Amino acid sequence: MVTPLEPGVWGVLATPFNGSVFDLDEAGVARLCEHYQAVGATGLTVLGVFGEAARLTDQERATIVEIAADTCDLPLVVGATSLSTRVAIDEVRKAQDVAGDRIVGAMVQINSTVPTTLIDHFNAIHQATGLGIVAQDYPAVSGISIRPEVLVAALRDKPFCAAVKAEAPPTAVAVRTLADGLDVPVFGGLGGIGLLDELAAGAAGAMTGFSVPEGLLTCIQAWQDGGYEAARQAWLPYLPLAVFEQQPGIALAIRKEALRMRGLIAEAGVRLPGRMMPDTLSEQLGRHLAAVLPDGR
Repeated sequence: MVTPLEPGVWGVLATPFNGSVFDLDEAGVARLCEHYQAVGATGLTVLGVFGEAARLTDQERATIVEIAADTCDLPLVVGATSLSTRVAIDEVRKAQDVAGDRIVGAMVQINSTVPTTLIDHFNAIHQATGLGIVAQDYPAVSGISIRPEVLVAALRDKPFCAAVKAEAPPTAVAVRTLADGLDVPVFGGLGGIGLLDELAAGAAGAMTGFSVPEGLLTCIQAWQDGGYEAARQAWLPYLPLAVFEQQPGIALAIRKEALRMRGLIAEAGVRLPGRMMPDTLSEQLGRHLAAVLPDGR
């Protein structure tokens, strides 16, 4: 049996780039890692969708894992971008070659709606790497849509499962089914836009790349201390920003620009085929950040 992930906030690391050729900004990667540790994140997810992992070279991926392991003490979950079992194993093993036992889990996307195929996929990655599997249900990226009850049947009592990341809308419905049917933590994602409803449905926290993770932490701490109403009041100031960041097609670009405005990265470039944030949104993004970060940082 693997150890389930701890509840709380697992930040998903963005990948900052420099210049017109979008070189990896190693100093920016380090600043982001240090920030997540400083604000009290439970752990850090590297090479996720928010980190543009599919647009990175093997060397860049290794460098990011190395920086994360060297600059913070947080436990690391490493993402696998491929839906192919063999390729996903290779991705995870390469990260382990760099960071060793600092990696506590592999975030692996749902690759099939057939339970036996899915179980074989997850189990093979677990057996090859020794890591617990964080099953990522993100049909917008994987192209695979699976009913929550089917996913429960596939994952229930499986020794390889360490957590589930539920990103298939309506997320609160999925979280309820998964949390009720499994004995591992279920995390919300999607920039935290459904955080409050997901907590009410049984989520253990959030695993996402919201540009102000302090808000996620504040909300979840309030939930633990005072329940729904306390969490609602804690999250309300951050909700307009979370909604603003989730604009289709430019959500990643907005969040990277927010990180730039905060001084956490130097530039907000997004590698193709990603789109940059329109300049017309800059002033409004600044207003949203100022509402939750009076000093702008």
